[in-house]
Amino acid sequence: MLSIDHISKYYGSRPALDDVSMTLQAGQFCALLGPNGAGKSTLFQLLTGLFVPDQGTITVDGLSLQQHPAQALARIGVVFQQQSLDLDLSVRRNLQFHADLHGMRRTTARQRMADLAQRLGLSADLERTVRELSGGNRRKVELTRALLHQPSLLLMDEATVGLDPKSRQDLLRVVHEEVRQRACCVLWATHWVEEAQAADRVLLLHRGHLIADGSPAEVTAALGQPTLEQGFIARTSQPTPTPT
Repeated sequence: MLSIDHISKYYGSRPALDDVSMTLQAGQFCALLGPNGAGKSTLFQLLTGLFVPDQGTITVDGLSLQQHPAQALARIGVVFQQQSLDLDLSVRRNLQFHADLHGMRRTTARQRMADLAQRLGLSADLERTVRELSGGNRRKVELTRALLHQPSLLLMDEATVGLDPKSRQDLLRVVHEEVRQRACCVLWATHWVEEAQAADRVLLLHRGHLIADGSPAEVTAALGQPTLEQGFIARTSQPTPTPT
């Protein structure tokens, strides 16, 4: 579903990502775990076409992001770390604008809005302006927007930062349901180890290097500590990562 082949991105002489490769399959919930500054957001900016890699290739569902950007991006849903809703439009109008950009039929869009709003507890908020909503409900609107066109690949960039426990739980629940019901692929960037522990696969990024990749149990064993959290802290505290 997603193939990243020897990607590098530099800011001046500093590498934000250094020769990163990974292949993600349909029906996987993959946690991209890393401390602040690891390169997670840079990777997401490359995956969504906001930045261009200095080297390497990205393929989404068999389509080259460099050669067929419109078709590849149409298969992606994304929730960025920074909120990106129009605060003065209603929830419904924000969602309808996104549906129109994807060329969705209005009847289909309305049905999916209603279904997703019900699953995320937003049914009573569809006519309210986004400005009136809590931070947790704004995030739920962004997830609804990302799922409207039923993407094959869902990207979540630190989406639960600053949310209360119930909102975090709701987002994780719906995303895991999407993996089970539609076999979509999820790349969930986080620095919360507890979110990674429930993933099918953990990819540990540190200072632009992919330093571990496997199931939570496999990554824990590779890090050589009793728990994933202890291994994460120990490995990312090292001055220089060792690629594996």
